[in-house]
Amino acid sequence: MNPEMARKTWRTVEPLHGMIYFVPEAAEEYAAAGLEPNMGYFASRSAAMGPVGAGVVVATFFNFDPRLVEAALPAAWERATPAAVLAARLRAADRALRRLLGAAAGSAEMEEAAALARTAAWVAAERPQGRALFAAHAGLEWPEAPHLVLWHAQTLLREYRGDAHVALLTAAGLSPVEALVIHAASGEVPAAALRATRAWSDVDWEAGVESVRSRGWLEPGPDLGLSEAGRAHRRDIEDRTDQLSLAPYAALGEQSCERLRQLTRPMSRAVVDSGALATMSTRPVQS
Repeated sequence: MNPEMARKTWRTVEPLHGMIYFVPEAAEEYAAAGLEPNMGYFASRSAAMGPVGAGVVVATFFNFDPRLVEAALPAAWERATPAAVLAARLRAADRALRRLLGAAAGSAEMEEAAALARTAAWVAAERPQGRALFAAHAGLEWPEAPHLVLWHAQTLLREYRGDAHVALLTAAGLSPVEALVIHAASGEVPAAALRATRAWSDVDWEAGVESVRSRGWLEPGPDLGLSEAGRAHRRDIEDRTDQLSLAPYAALGEQSCERLRQLTRPMSRAVVDSGALATMSTRPVQS
């Protein structure tokens, strides 16, 4: 299988997981669990690892200013246990998907898509080595409802890919700020959004820009844009991420991957069209 299929399949299904970082149901459930607004994202995504401190989250999430994480953890665990946060996150996913998908949440198509995604996630769980955040989520119990099975499976596949991506960024000698600068220079996410959500200081950001520029990866001028060498570097990282993320999708096979994409495309489109991801560029997300 072409490794690019791993990226295509992940991207097609991703809105069905990624909405959890933006929907109002998540904020409501975390608040009901006793968390302050700045705690929800870091506590909910790290809760699978237990009541970890800021250092573990800084290491596994990779691209946030440690001071931002330290403002949320470990204080969040004094307000809610990891188990309570995980339960709140699942309730939020259930409510949001039922609202966004309507009848499709309980459809035969959802049931088939959930079975395919779970098969891929099971294969991923056979190779947890070096993927700490993924392994933590892989150790959680599976939900029963098909729409939550699909959501949980995509959670695992997302973190499986994310851990590989972080490893490659680290192997390339990139700091978190340098990786964010390259991401911004690609044009996919505005630099202002990345700076605001990751909370790096102006000094840190400018130092990152100059470091990336010194590698020859930015075009001349005040605007951020990747040079040919920069685009080649980014393409290499993405291609190798595809390769390291391939095993779960290769186990499905190309035909089943295409079927999973066919089944979930209208569901993901419904999430996107609803505006649920409209704040994606201004809220914490994994790069």
